[in-house]
Formats: sequence, C-alpha cells, structure tokens
Amino acid sequence: MAEILVPRPAATVVTLRERENGYEILMLKRNVLSDFVGGAYVFPGGAVDEADAGDLAQALSVGMTDESCSKVLSLPSGGLAYYVACLRELFEEGGLLIVCDEDGNGIDIKDRVLVDRLNRERISVNDGELGFVEMLAREHLFLDLRNVAYLAHWITPIGPPRRYDTRFFVTVAPTGQHADHDNHETVASRWLRPHDALAMRERGELDLLLPTVRILQSVVNFESAQAVVDHANALKDIPRTEPRIIERDGRVEILLPGDDGYV
Repeated sequence: MAEILVPRPAATVVTLRERENGYEILMLKRNVLSDFVGGAYVFPGGAVDEADAGDLAQALSVGMTDESCSKVLSLPSGGLAYYVACLRELFEEGGLLIVCDEDGNGIDIKDRVLVDRLNRERISVNDGELGFVEMLAREHLFLDLRNVAYLAHWITPIGPPRRYDTRFFVTVAPTGQHADHDNHETVASRWLRPHDALAMRERGELDLLLPTVRILQSVVNFESAQAVVDHANALKDIPRTEPRIIERDGRVEILLPGDDGYV
C-alpha cells in the first residue's frame, strides 16, 4: 500500500479589488512545469513556513494576535502563522504588500525609490536570500491583518504527489499597488470578476481546481469586495472539506462530503 502523505499546513488569499462593473479577483497561472497543479489558475498561496510563526512575525503583525487568529481557525495555537503566510505569498507571487506602520496607519506605497527597493527585495525573498519578515523589519513595515478574513478550509485529497491542509482567506488589495506574477512559480496574472472566471472555465478557457471553483461560486453574488470580506468575517464553524478521488465504472471521480459513495 502506498504511503498516505500527511497534508502540509498552507494558506491562500482571495484578493479583491473594486471596479465600476463589479469587483474582481486576482488569479495567477501556475507554471506548467510545476509538479503540483501546473497550468491551473489559482489564488496566491503556499505552504506555511517556520518563520511565519516566529516571534518577529508576531511582533510585526497589527490587528490580530496568535490567540485571536487561533480562535478564528479553531486551533489551540499557531493561527497567526496562516495569516502571515497568506500575505507573504501574496507579496511573493502577486507583488502586493498589505502593510501599515506601527500605529496602524495605512502606508501608500507610491514612492519610486521605495517601490524599486521592494521589487528588488521581492526577488531576494523569492530566491531565499532574504526572509519576508526580515524584509518587513528592515523597511519598518507591519502586516495589516485588520481586513483579512477567514473564508474556507480545504484538504488536498489522497492521491496527488503533494497534499496541503489549506486555510483560505479573503482581503481587499491595497490601492496604488500593481499586482504582477513572479514569472517563476506563476507565469501569468489577471483580474477577473468571479462570474467571468466561472464562465471561462465552462468554455474550457480557464483551468480551475475544484476548491477554486467552489470559492468563486460562494462569492459570485456579492456586490462589492468589502461585502465579501464582511461575509467571511460573519461565518461561523467553517467546515473542513476533504475531497475523495475514486474510480467508478472506469472513470475517475472527485467526491465531496455528502456525495453518494463518499466515505
């Protein structure tokens, strides 16, 4: 019997921006050479790193503590690391940095010198030459967790070469910043209204994973980005969803809890 992989803790962030014709969501295309979901359009995200749970990460977070984050995620401790991880991945993969100063005042990142320096530091962070929280400390920046809300919880089914225990969050993109893929793990980026993304998937124009589809479906009817965040903040007892991959009548099927044959 093949070894059943233990899912690795991970965090993903559904990043929204307001537009006159309806809010849009940042979608990134995974490199087709990736050994995990290559070619699919996803939300920025990845595994939780040890540094995400460190003392420096906690000291540089505004708006929530490890205790309050853990309570939201129904964990005994360590919840803050998921929030830090999702915003780190947003910066690494999408180039957006949700930060404030020590007193919680917003920071509008427009200064050309600062933007150029952050772009260089992003490359260093992605190359592993500089830690994300160390970069924040160097720039005297603090992660702003006040408008980051917990939205969903999915576990990769048994079978794929990698498995993740992923917490999905939602937030609104900072104004004045430009989102851009990292051109390594992600090779394209686009802002899409949720119903447009779902329609493109139906036409075979967009490769989306099941959790991505279900999350898009869950927010498609909201009128604004902030309404989605408020909805997530109001959710209670978010279920842990772990699909099952089965073979039935010679066909591979993905089942969700409640489906016929799910065990």
